[in-house]
Amino acid sequence: MNTSVQDLSKVHQLVSDFFKWPSSAKEWEKYKLTKEQLEFFDEYGYISNIKLLEDWQVEQLNKELAEIADPAHPAHSLFYEFHSNESTDPDAVLFHALGAWRIKPGFHDVVWNPAFVAPASQLLDNRPIRFWHDQLFCKPAHHGGVVAWHQDYSYWTCTGPMQHLTCWVALDDATTENGCLMYIPGSHKWELLDRPELAGAMDGLMDFLNEEQKKAFKPVPIELKAGYATFHHPLMVHGSYENRSSRSRRAFVLNVFKDGTNSNTDEELLVGVPPIKKDHKMEGQFFPLLYDPRQSA
Repeated sequence: MNTSVQDLSKVHQLVSDFFKWPSSAKEWEKYKLTKEQLEFFDEYGYISNIKLLEDWQVEQLNKELAEIADPAHPAHSLFYEFHSNESTDPDAVLFHALGAWRIKPGFHDVVWNPAFVAPASQLLDNRPIRFWHDQLFCKPAHHGGVVAWHQDYSYWTCTGPMQHLTCWVALDDATTENGCLMYIPGSHKWELLDRPELAGAMDGLMDFLNEEQKKAFKPVPIELKAGYATFHHPLMVHGSYENRSSRSRRAFVLNVFKDGTNSNTDEELLVGVPPIKKDHKMEGQFFPLLYDPRQSA
């Protein structure tokens, strides 16, 4: 590792002027979800069209993304995972990486975005929340690969209990044509299913569904403007089709869980991160506390 590179995972607060941390309960209120939005999430497993970023912030993040997508970037070793193409098909490219928050100030500070942490805490029963990890998902124009139907928690059973949340944020306008996220509303009430290959066959999950679930399998596209987000439950079945358009489809994902979540394994949870013993609390440098609603009351 390049010893001159700063690992931003050691800093558990905003490192730039990308966002302003609220200083009063009144300032926090503008970021809160409404009663109707919370009820929608409980019923359908997601809530969409939440503004997290201004246009200038989207532009800055896309600049940072262009820099760190280069495997020759000096801080490349800080990624937990880096796949220039997670698909095995060179004509179906899916760029996927974990760990951008450790490398660039913008991607670090989105983790502490007040417009993200406040609703995330609400959706997790108004509890303090900790960071799990981030992801980058990019589909280039014309041949971006699919993300197969899956439930996020099927990849996260190394942690428990299941009290997690995902936030998907568009860095380009996301449409049906360029491979926006798709949900199966209500599927968060299904049981935990086996996990398919993430960049494999789009419909690999169908082999694990019963007849009732297959009948209820009615995808809904989540089209978003750049800078807007969608939150979903860890059992929500979701995926995205290929990019058939002349535009890119760039996005990042923030994954969190309630404070008090434990490790379910003695193995490392993320590549290069020191293991947390089974049944011990998830905390420390790589799983910082992001927000405690009691401190903003």
